[in-house]
Amino acid sequence: MLQLELLPYLLLFILPFFFFVKTCFTYATNHKNSSSSSAIKLPRSYPLLGSTLTISANRDRFNQWVTELLHNSENGTIILERSLGHRQLITTNPLNVQHILKTQFSLYPKGCFSQENLSDFLGSGIFNIDGESWKFQRQISSHAFNTKSLRKFVETVVEDELSDRLLPLLLTTTTQKSVLDLQDILQRFAFDNICKIAFGFDPKYLSPSFPQPETEFAVAFEEATLLTSKRFGAIFPGIWKVKRAFDIGSEKQLRIATSKVREFARSIVREKKRELEEKSSIETEDLLSRILNSGHLDESFVTDMVISFILAGRDTTSAALTWFFWLIFRNPRIENEILKEIIKEKPEGVDHFDEVKDMVYTHAALCESMRLYPPVPSDGKEAASDDVLPDGSVVKKGMQVSYHPYAMGRMESLWGKDWAEFRPERWLDKVEITGKWRFVGRDSYTYAVFQAGPRICLGKEMAFLQMKRVVAGVLRQYRVVPAENGFEPVFISYLTAKMKGGFPVRIEARGGE
Repeated sequence: MLQLELLPYLLLFILPFFFFVKTCFTYATNHKNSSSSSAIKLPRSYPLLGSTLTISANRDRFNQWVTELLHNSENGTIILERSLGHRQLITTNPLNVQHILKTQFSLYPKGCFSQENLSDFLGSGIFNIDGESWKFQRQISSHAFNTKSLRKFVETVVEDELSDRLLPLLLTTTTQKSVLDLQDILQRFAFDNICKIAFGFDPKYLSPSFPQPETEFAVAFEEATLLTSKRFGAIFPGIWKVKRAFDIGSEKQLRIATSKVREFARSIVREKKRELEEKSSIETEDLLSRILNSGHLDESFVTDMVISFILAGRDTTSAALTWFFWLIFRNPRIENEILKEIIKEKPEGVDHFDEVKDMVYTHAALCESMRLYPPVPSDGKEAASDDVLPDGSVVKKGMQVSYHPYAMGRMESLWGKDWAEFRPERWLDKVEITGKWRFVGRDSYTYAVFQAGPRICLGKEMAFLQMKRVVAGVLRQYRVVPAENGFEPVFISYLTAKMKGGFPVRIEARGGE
């Protein structure tokens, strides 16, 4: 009742203010920076509002807009003025990235701002927590990424999903000459894989029947990801809290979506608990069994971990592959080089695990694809105390500090004048004696797609193995062709990257080539 009594007074206070904001926003939209501008300056800052209006006006192309600003920064670092005096530092300087992610790791935790925004969706999962809880989750998760687990992942999980579901689906699409959304299909593929390897549970999300409970979960998961990410772009950070308190608008939608996500994740946890109770000798190789056997039986905590791993396993690899297949279509020469590597005669007895490990050119092409279209285009921390970055930028306690892999992949200072070109050879070197390619990696502070330092992605090798097996399995038999002539995808990001509107494609058989 108290909430209802306060509502008229709250509206009387807010409505005139929002009329002012709308007026300023219209001005900012009509005068926002365009990519054709020869010299892009930092956006104008208003009292109380900072530059939030211009930031909001560019929200649909935020990554591209920030990249333009960073291109014109002498040291590869900018500071955006947010509302109520808050400031956000964004950098592409590798020395700064190393400072933030490694040298002064303890000084740059996830922080309260990020944790508050993500709490309803990710709770205390590994991607939204610091301190001892983070250390525990990372330590117990690391066992899922040893060589034995990776070999099992490729030889059983990925291989079964590829041969029994993905390739038959592509064959049907080829026969029927139909169009499918490759982004959606790859998300389904990745979702099945992460559930099987991490939780010992097969949702069969890519099966022809497209099971209803899993479909409802996926829709809710997508909506929760979108609505949670919008909290970060709110003109005033507290607005979403007011909406949540009154259970209205996007916050009501988020509550419903996260409720469905958590209920689905909770059902996975309860089923695993039941299995462990009924069969004391059950194998505990999957991550969820290991967590439950460690003594952490708090259902909410374990559910948070499950949701975080679904986010990592479903959205990142599928995003990387979606952009990869588009780039391959745009670059036939590179596709032919990959095909040469895929179809070359393999020594007898070589299994799929060893085969994909040796796909050097494909590995380079995937690195190059993620340089231009990273699955996580930016990552933010919060300064725990005052600091000065290597490039001289002053950081104050509580300031939001972000490094930006999307922009970093487009910096001439890091990749040369041909940075815009999709060229896997920049990652390779020819061995004179054998004439074979040798992969030459870049340091993780220049190529921060998988983070770096203590929080570097545990699943990096698993992701590459999965992606290379998919590339080999698909391209050996099929061409992936955009359904629309001249298709130009739009890069957007929520918590992870997406191709706006999906990636509608036709699948063409290669025949006897």
